[in-house]
Amino acid sequence: FDNGNTLCRLSIAVNEYFKDKEGNNQKKTNWMKVAAWGKTAEKMVSFLSKGNRVAINGKLVNRQYDGQNGQKRYVTEVHAYNFMNLSPAPDRDNLPF
Repeated sequence: FDNGNTLCRLSIAVNEYFKDKEGNNQKKTNWMKVAAWGKTAEKMVSFLSKGNRVAINGKLVNRQYDGQNGQKRYVTEVHAYNFMNLSPAPDRDNLPF
């Protein structure tokens, strides 16, 4: 941003596990958009990578914008206040470099 504030946008998978009518295990995945600013955004960039399990504290926000074809688009996203990386730290002795 022109004001020097950092923005981080990412998508996270939210998995729901359940049994169907026949008793079979099922998994449903919903994708959520997340936006963070400032120090939270900087820390997300530094500490998260694809596939990490993460807990996010924030609020749901609905916003709209004009798409490429001029049509109004609507998005629900999480504006993150803070987060916690739930994935284990890498084993530094077994890194390939």
